[in-house]
Amino acid sequence: MTDTGDYSTHDADHDPRNDDLKLFVNSRIVPRTEAVVSVYDAGFMLGDGVWEGLRLYNGHWAFLDEHLDRLFEASRAIDLDIGMDKADLTRALDDTARANDMTANVHARLMVTRGIKSKPFQDPRLSRHGPTVVIIMEHSIPSNATFERGIRLHTVPIYRGLPVTQDPKLNSHSKLNCILAGIHAQKAGADEALMLDPHGFVNTTNSCNFFIVRHGELWTSTGDYCMPGITRRKIIELARVEGIAVFEKNFSLMEAYSADEAFITGTFGAQTPVTEIDGRRIDQAPGPVTIRLRELYRALIESVTTDP
Repeated sequence: MTDTGDYSTHDADHDPRNDDLKLFVNSRIVPRTEAVVSVYDAGFMLGDGVWEGLRLYNGHWAFLDEHLDRLFEASRAIDLDIGMDKADLTRALDDTARANDMTANVHARLMVTRGIKSKPFQDPRLSRHGPTVVIIMEHSIPSNATFERGIRLHTVPIYRGLPVTQDPKLNSHSKLNCILAGIHAQKAGADEALMLDPHGFVNTTNSCNFFIVRHGELWTSTGDYCMPGITRRKIIELARVEGIAVFEKNFSLMEAYSADEAFITGTFGAQTPVTEIDGRRIDQAPGPVTIRLRELYRALIESVTTDP
């Protein structure tokens, strides 16, 4: 039977506990079936908002300060007053985890929109009721089978654009370009999209940061046209400490096709090997550098989420 590309770096096994979750909606923790927002909400209507994904390990949110810093930086960029400070958001995350009896293997999506609009138009001044803050929290373990199988990428004609259009560093609710990239890749029989930057250099996938390994060196994009991934940064730091040469640079598809290893990074899946790019097989998936960095990342997570 032909493998039709039904894999994603966000794959997780079904957990029946997620059928009866409690979610945070505007200072209230409510059953999943009651967690709703208005059809006039700016996030629903226009994608006007920002968000963060976080992981809970051993009762601790990994790299919480960095995630909240990025959220507040994004909110300032779009002139959105969250209406809560970092302590408030931390308390909301902890309260929601406690309400669901969650301590580990948990993924949270913290979302903030400009809130309910008085009329269904884009003018931000029509959002007069304050922001909407929602936390979706699920029991979720990344699929080990997906790590072992790896992800197939297809290069798409949709690129991550210049910051004068929509800054690709912004973790906004407006993800249509990435969604279209993912659709394009899936129609081509791949799992996810490989996106180029405006100059034609390899950049990122539709959902994660992208790395290759060539002759023992770790390469990733300059970072000018991709999300400033926290997992991306941790992998770069870990590699340098380990003595692996790391280059944030422009590189071409030709160089990616002949990589010894390739993998993608993100908060949910951590590191997921890439097995194929545009039909070209990556020989080592996962390869020794990918496996070593995954081990180092796991050790780092353990160190920052374990009580002294």
